Order: sequence, then structure tokens, then C-alpha cells
Amino acid sequence: MMKQRIITLLFLTLSLQTLWGQNAPTTFKNPILPGFHPDPSICRVGDTYYMVNSSFEWYPGLPIHKSKDLVNWELIGYGLDRPNQIVYKDGLRDSNGIFAPSIRYHEGTFYIITTMVGQNGNFIITAKDPAGPWSDPKWIKDAPGIDPSLFWDDDGKCYYTGAGIVDGTEKEWPGKNGVWMQEIDPDEAVLIGEKKQLTYGHASNARWAEGPHLYKIDGEYVLLIGEGGTGEFHSVTIFNSKDIWGPYIPNHANPIITHRHLGKTYPIIQPGHADLIQTQNGEWWSVLLAKRLVDGYVTLARETFLAKVIMTKQESGVTPIYNPGIGLLQEEQKRPDLPWTPVKKLEEKDEFTSDKLALRWNFLRSPQEEWYQLKDDQLQIQLRPTTLTDLSNPSFIGQRTTSFNYSASTKLLFNSKKENEKAGLAIYRRHGNHYQLVKSKKEILLVKTFQKGNKGDVTPEIIARVPYTKKEVVLNIEVKGISAQFYYGETQGQLQPIGEKQDYTILSDEATLKFNGVYIGMYATSEQLPSKTKASFDWFDLKPHQELE
Repeated sequence: MMKQRIITLLFLTLSLQTLWGQNAPTTFKNPILPGFHPDPSICRVGDTYYMVNSSFEWYPGLPIHKSKDLVNWELIGYGLDRPNQIVYKDGLRDSNGIFAPSIRYHEGTFYIITTMVGQNGNFIITAKDPAGPWSDPKWIKDAPGIDPSLFWDDDGKCYYTGAGIVDGTEKEWPGKNGVWMQEIDPDEAVLIGEKKQLTYGHASNARWAEGPHLYKIDGEYVLLIGEGGTGEFHSVTIFNSKDIWGPYIPNHANPIITHRHLGKTYPIIQPGHADLIQTQNGEWWSVLLAKRLVDGYVTLARETFLAKVIMTKQESGVTPIYNPGIGLLQEEQKRPDLPWTPVKKLEEKDEFTSDKLALRWNFLRSPQEEWYQLKDDQLQIQLRPTTLTDLSNPSFIGQRTTSFNYSASTKLLFNSKKENEKAGLAIYRRHGNHYQLVKSKKEILLVKTFQKGNKGDVTPEIIARVPYTKKEVVLNIEVKGISAQFYYGETQGQLQPIGEKQDYTILSDEATLKFNGVYIGMYATSEQLPSKTKASFDWFDLKPHQELE
């Protein structure tokens, strides 16, 4: 019987492999991680690839994906998923928190090194399994700046590279920054010896040199960094050295990838902050962030893209060539020479039948008390005094938006006799930019909060209201490009609009000037007053729609 089961299992495995092989596409589409997935870093162990991204004030932090083919990625866990690992304190500002991580593997251990901006600085966590559990942070003393990375040389020594100026030089031009290096004991998170400033960027007036990664390729040290800031002038540059300590000479091909010269005429803009990976077949590829436009706006924040790289030897030494013959990121291109390995598609509708939240759900800052529970196939959320306009941990559970066009809906069961108690649907970019579609004592309210840039008050405005007294209601939002229409009804088949079409650009990069991305989810509040009331959500459904032509 056991032998028969083994034969059956082998047959099924071979059948799936054959099916995948027959259906395997010859190309892939960018981005490989759509929606808010900035600052990617990647490593390979055998035939499996692991990637981590920045998460800023969102918790769990440091999302970790794995892939067999560099195109299909599965979320397997988070580097920070226990509230006591790091407390995201109240007052942690928008787009502060976890910056630009780097993931590396060495002698059986995975390492993530990153920065907690607004709190304690740079730290390292480790794991034997990238899905977790990850260790508590080990904080690195005397490590100024952001964007740390680790590199092991052939002799086993490990080196820390980070963004900052450590040589005491004054900032001679606006945006001057640099990259420095020091030996480190990564298991103890202790820096060793002296710091060495490696560069201030590839040109005499280079701005915001950051995001360093160090490699040894064909016996040569190659330093890859981001420059120009994460906006219009973003780029990737490299530096070459024969010695680990330098000097690191700017490569004559710099910048090796940028779209700064294209303005907003190209569908992909502002690429930068890259990492390199060599496949088990010897190919080189790069992951990097970039943005996409819809009607002239960036509504999906910074996403993760993939580009082919050819390693060449030129006058400057080892020189990566991005998408040879093209030199730009592509919306679609030939995929890596790796076995096509699809992953299970996420269920669009979450009916809360599990005993724990799905991995895709996130919180603003880290919850320090149990204010939600999964019970009776519902998600029950405690109303608390905190609101979305507070720099705190409100009763909001959201997931990333990943499409220009989508619908999101939820079924809410909620009654209250108090005007201050509200629950429903929220779409959130930062504390000063969000929409709420909520049920109150006797009404359905559409609430808009809009702060342009970093100026002005953060004051919610009720822009539409309708009478509603029933306990159950279905709330819905339909987003198409830069407009959004909100709906409500007793059932999904009885939805009717509330208010006019709304301006979705209040959640865009152009309006918010921030690093984080757009989330949508379930929200409950008692608006500064204590409450024992709970809101129950029967399901939540997020459906991407066909992209704009």
C-alpha cells in the first residue's frame, strides 16, 4: 500500500511538472510584486530565492517572499511578527519605522539587517528558516545612518555597509550623502575596527547616495548603490575596487539604470535601490523598485521589478548591463531560465474561518493589546478611542492595494446607541490622507481626510451621509484609476452609491510625499472615548479588475 501511494505521488508530481512545463509562458510581466513593495533585497539558497522589502510603520514588518523562478512569489512570513520584538511606539511618524532591509544567507543562517527610523537605529535578526521564527533584534552600536547591508568575503570576514557620512566632512551641496563600511561580527552585531568612507556618489554633486550592496564578482569588489533620492532623479550606480577597503572608483557606465531622462513619458518611472542575484544556471538578474503611472499619478507607491543583467568586463572593470540593448525596465520581457513554478493564488475573499489572520493582513504600528479576535467565522474588532488621524495603533486591519482598478467590500454587523462609535471600511495612505465609509448610530457616513504635503490641519470631513438603522450592511468601494465611488446596501445585490465620485489622488505619491503605500481594510473607533462595543465583519473581498488600456 505504501509503495502504491509513493508511485501515485510521483505520478501526480510528474503530471503537475509536465502541465506547468506545457503552460509555462516565455515571458513575464513587471512588477513581480505589485503594490507597496519598496527597497527589495534578495538572496538564493540552492534553487530557492528569498526576498524582503521595507515596511515602515506597518506591522508585521519585513515581509518575506520566496520563489523558485524569480517571477512567482509567495508570502511566507515576516521578520518582525511578535509585538515584543520591537515596539512600534505611539508617535512613530508616517513613513518612519523599518527602512531598506538586506537579506543574506551564510553557513546555514539567514540574516536580515535593517534600520528602525524614529527609534533605535540599526539592527540584525537571524533565522534558520526564512519563514520564521526570527530572533529578537540585536542592536548595532555606533552605526549611524540607514540602509545597512552585509557582505562575507572569501576569508569569512563580514563587512557592514551603510548610508551616511562618517568622515566628518561637511555637506558641500544639497543632498550630499555617502556610503561607509566597517568590519562586523554579524552574530553579535558588534562593529570591529575603523570605519571607512567609501564614496559620496558617482559625481561631484551626487545626491542621496544610499542603499549599498557589496559583491565580489570575478575577483573584483563591486559596490552597488542607489542615488538621486527615491523620486524623479532616482538611479542605480556602481563602483569598482581591487581591494575590499577600496578605493571604490565610479564606473564610467554610471548610472547603470535610470529613467530620470524620460520624464513622465514612460509607463515605468523612478527605478532605483537595486540588488543583484546570480541563478544556479549562471544568469544574473536584478530586483529593484520603480513606480507606475495611472493618469499621471502614482497610486500604488513603489513596487518590486525584475530586470535581466549581463555582467561585462569594461574599462572600469566588472560592469552590469541592465536589459542589454534596451537599458530600461520593461513591462514584459523574456523570463529567467528557471523551471516555471506557479504559487497558489490568494483567495480574494476572506471569510475569517481560520483561527488566525491570513499573512496579508497588516496593522498600523504594533498592537500592544488584544483588540480583535476571530470567532464564529467572523472578525470581531474592539472599538477603541484611537482614530486613523492619530499616530498610534488604531483598530484598523488592512492589506495592500495591488491594482489600479479594484473593488473592495465587506459585510458589517454593528449596532451602537452612541454617536461617537463608528465601524466600517477604510482606505488609508497616512494619518492625514484617507477615506472612511462607516456605519454610526443611525447613518452611513462617507468621511474624507486630506492633508496636502506636510502642511495644514488633519481634520476629517463628512462629505456624504444617509440614514441607516439596520444592524447589517454591506460596504463597497470601486476604484478606477484616479477616481473612487463608494456604495452601501443591505446585501451585495442592493448596493447604492453614497456621495459623488471621489478624488483618489489624495492617496497618491504626489499628494502625500511619503514612502509608504495604500492599504484598505476594516476599521472601528469610539473617537477618543472608552467603549466596550465590538464590530463584527462577516467577510472581506478585494478584487483586482482589468487594468486600464
